[in-house]
Amino acid sequence: MRDFDIVVLGEVNVDLILGPEAQPVFGQVETVVEDATLTIGGSGTIFACGAARLDLRVGYCGVVGDDFFGRFMLESLQARNVDTRGIVVDPALKTGLSVILNVPGDRAILTYLGAIDALDVRQVDRRLLARARHVHVTSYFLQHSLRPGLAPLLAEARAGGATVSLDTNWDPSEAWDHGLWQVLQQTDVFLPNEQEALAIAGCDHLGEALDRLGAVVPAVVVKRGVDGATCRHDGRTVSDPGFRLDEGDVVDTTGAGDSFNAGFLYGFLNGWEIEQSLALACACGALSTRAAGGTTAQPTLPEAQGLIQQRA
Repeated sequence: MRDFDIVVLGEVNVDLILGPEAQPVFGQVETVVEDATLTIGGSGTIFACGAARLDLRVGYCGVVGDDFFGRFMLESLQARNVDTRGIVVDPALKTGLSVILNVPGDRAILTYLGAIDALDVRQVDRRLLARARHVHVTSYFLQHSLRPGLAPLLAEARAGGATVSLDTNWDPSEAWDHGLWQVLQQTDVFLPNEQEALAIAGCDHLGEALDRLGAVVPAVVVKRGVDGATCRHDGRTVSDPGFRLDEGDVVDTTGAGDSFNAGFLYGFLNGWEIEQSLALACACGALSTRAAGGTTAQPTLPEAQGLIQQRA
């Protein structure tokens, strides 16, 4: 019985967000910031909450430590209707942490991996995969333990009838490979941002990157920030200009791309046209920026559709 719309294979960590102006000064200088927020962090968990907010049934596979941050994450995900039975609690590890320093128009991120890279294919609950319509993989370049067996695992899921999506996020090593192309061969929807797409494809122009990536993955969906998004699907290119909120409404862009992913996959799983899915994705990403943290302002489906209707 496929009682999960999506099962996520991803990292589980908290975010400590400092800002709106958090410019550190070295030399033992103490700098006072205006705000601090401890919240759900990590691409996979922010995505999972966004998908659940759209009323998709979401399960999660990952690893946390047996510590305060781990318990915070489990309780926070459960409160947002994400099934956490696939999350392993490992007392030998510490839960991962990202410290996000916001300044106007930019941010810096300091990440302690901890348990972020601990998930491997042996820990993935195959019973969850068998119950999933779709499998979503996040932070490929951070999940060092998962990468070696991921392509066969995804092939197994697809053979069982599930579809697969992938968002690699940034590669800290900037090698942009680590077996990725084998995984892309088992992927139905690839969701990079523009900089990631260019780096992975080894191209200078988006059209060339879409050509190369689109030859391997049926749907390549590229997030372009304020310029919206572009999708190459079965040889056809579709773009959406995105949504620009009033300047005062944008509080924090953390996780906006993950909320975008949730919107696009909602449309994908419900058989929508690409144009509709892109519009919902852009609306979900834009609306998620209205509060600090990646999950606080994630929209419901009616809220996102309301924004789309305003543009029409």
